[in-house]
Amino acid sequence: MSGSYTFQDEAQRHLAAGDVPAYMQALGRAARAAAVELRRADAGLKNRALDAMAARLAASKHRVLEANALDMQRGKENGLDSALLDRLALTDSRVEAMIDGLRQVAALPDPVGEIDEMTYRPSGIQVGKMRVPLGVIGIIYESRPNVTLEAASLCLKSGNACLLRGGSEASASNAAISNCIQEGLADVGLPAGAVQVVATTDRAAVGAMISMPEYVDVIIPRGGKSLIERISREAKVPVIKHLDGVCHVYIDTTADPSKALAIAVNAKTHRYGTCNTMETLLVDAPIADLLLPELARAYAQHGVELRGCERTQALLPQAVEATEEDWQAEYLAPILAIKVVDGMDEAIEHIEQYGSHHTDAIVTQDYSLARRFMAEVDSSSVIVNASTRFADGFEYGLGAEIGISTDKLHARGPVGLKGLTTQKYVVFGDGQVRQ
Repeated sequence: MSGSYTFQDEAQRHLAAGDVPAYMQALGRAARAAAVELRRADAGLKNRALDAMAARLAASKHRVLEANALDMQRGKENGLDSALLDRLALTDSRVEAMIDGLRQVAALPDPVGEIDEMTYRPSGIQVGKMRVPLGVIGIIYESRPNVTLEAASLCLKSGNACLLRGGSEASASNAAISNCIQEGLADVGLPAGAVQVVATTDRAAVGAMISMPEYVDVIIPRGGKSLIERISREAKVPVIKHLDGVCHVYIDTTADPSKALAIAVNAKTHRYGTCNTMETLLVDAPIADLLLPELARAYAQHGVELRGCERTQALLPQAVEATEEDWQAEYLAPILAIKVVDGMDEAIEHIEQYGSHHTDAIVTQDYSLARRFMAEVDSSSVIVNASTRFADGFEYGLGAEIGISTDKLHARGPVGLKGLTTQKYVVFGDGQVRQ
């Protein structure tokens, strides 16, 4: 543990000197040393650390709220829009939710050390797979200071050290939360390098973090498309990410009308600013004249602007003509693109051309069509007869998530504790030698 604190002291010296690359290297060394210690930490110790962090945050709530008030004041002076200010804001209830979140993660099953697929081989050896931490995870995010605690808790529970780089707009809040995390780690004897919040708003810190494969095993960006595109383009470390959430609901001719109405309305209006919100509705032509007017009335009650193809406009005169850009838009707003299609083949072709491989759903009573849709739509979540809003770690029973991945290697879909681990082969023998 003393080595980790030496690294921390070294990091502070580099930071005071304004040497950001050297500062990040020092954080990386501390994280790598801590990752080795965390491999030896059992579930009980990790849970005690999470409980200690929760206790420290509860005791320091006023300091965290005071720090957040400084960030809010600076954000208003810098002209942050209302949506960003809302994400930045911490209230008494939001801090309580953060405390509860730590305890909920502590209550989750620990995946580390699980062994599965154990089989006997003809030689007499047993071969299986053991779940182990990834090592060091770098997480880069914007605005929401509660992500600092969420990321720290999930990484720690899964046995990973982490480097957390929040947005400059939340610097005071993140520093106050970091103090609670460090105090909680110290309370149970875990190294300070296990969770480190980058203490500079210099953008060079991001460039350094994504270029340290000797210290960082994976990067997870959480933020706007431009941030994720930059990290994906420049990173020398593997990245778990998704760029867009252009999600679709396809309503088949056989769909139960009441289910179709409820699903299509919920998928769009439950929340507008989330990556699993429906952005394009596809409706089978034979039911469009009956279903679309009813849907339009429901969307009007929610203030949703409709943009549609020619056949949609013929049925809904209030719909604005949809452009090519609309089919690939992630609105994150009360706007919906609608297309009338001739059957599932056209629906799947549209999703393949314009979708982001995030979440797509079908509403149908035809079992064969449902199976085809699940097999042929290449998205991280494919849903039958339910809202796209269910594409979420908590709803999937993961307990919590670090983000959503549309990548195909390692993790795909909501990334929970198991998504922050990997597997290695383990072999049990009893003196066997290979012949």
